[in-house]
Amino acid sequence: MALAPRAVVVHRRSELDELVDRHGTRGQVEFFLRTRGRTLAEVQERHDALADALARTRAAIPVDWRRGEVERADLHRFAFDPEDVVLVVGPDGLVANTAKYVGGQPVVGVDPEPGRNPGVLVRHRAATVPAVLAAVAAGRARVEQRALVRATVDDGTRLDALNDVFVGHRSHQSARYRLRVADAVERQSSSGLVVASGTGATGWAASLARGRADAPPLPAPGAATLAWFVREAWPSPTTGADLTAGLLEPGARLEVLVESDALVVFGDGLEADRLTATWGQTVTLDVSERRLHLVL
Repeated sequence: MALAPRAVVVHRRSELDELVDRHGTRGQVEFFLRTRGRTLAEVQERHDALADALARTRAAIPVDWRRGEVERADLHRFAFDPEDVVLVVGPDGLVANTAKYVGGQPVVGVDPEPGRNPGVLVRHRAATVPAVLAAVAAGRARVEQRALVRATVDDGTRLDALNDVFVGHRSHQSARYRLRVADAVERQSSSGLVVASGTGATGWAASLARGRADAPPLPAPGAATLAWFVREAWPSPTTGADLTAGLLEPGARLEVLVESDALVVFGDGLEADRLTATWGQTVTLDVSERRLHLVL
């Protein structure tokens, strides 16, 4: 007999929870916030909104479904099953954090604070989750596929990211490497480079493109095209600044031959979950074969 679907709820701890851990008591938290011009009531309101959305989402899961739950900090240790339905309750960035750990499972983004989040990836309210799960179970849900960026080191290690991948020095000092894209090669010294997907085009890539004469048109959300940017390339007698931005169409790739002691590679701002490439190693960046299946 086939197993019932499993609903996996993904969330992150609230700001209030983290502040209580750091300061010990609610009284200390209130004092700390007051010194920063904030109030406990504001933080409590956001905590309650998240708790309410989580409670409604859990209650919406059909009684005959299996259940799982994981916090953001434990995503890299959690094993998703192929038949899972993933319910991400939190900001848009939490969907991006989750995307690298799932495959073809449908992902439902639930916004606990409508109006506070852009709602690009968290399209649903907690009150609509029962109808969304019914549509998913019946095969009627509309699903949009989003491309991921893949970074592969020549030792076989790799990572995927929904928004963008950063390659550079861990402390953002000058990164030295040789960049190859298509038939062009340039030795560079810069503060790193970023490769972004169509989803990431509304994030870091948008900031990098703003005001740059060489900025390419950013890819659409569902496109399998990537945009890449070199940050602050420094022209010198031995390094250039001509290859600083462009697009990677499907099948194309960008290669970084490391000429520093070590460069870090991480995706979607999660530096703790990173790869390290040392001198002489090559990092290849292209489109992953995996896709985020975002339920609309």
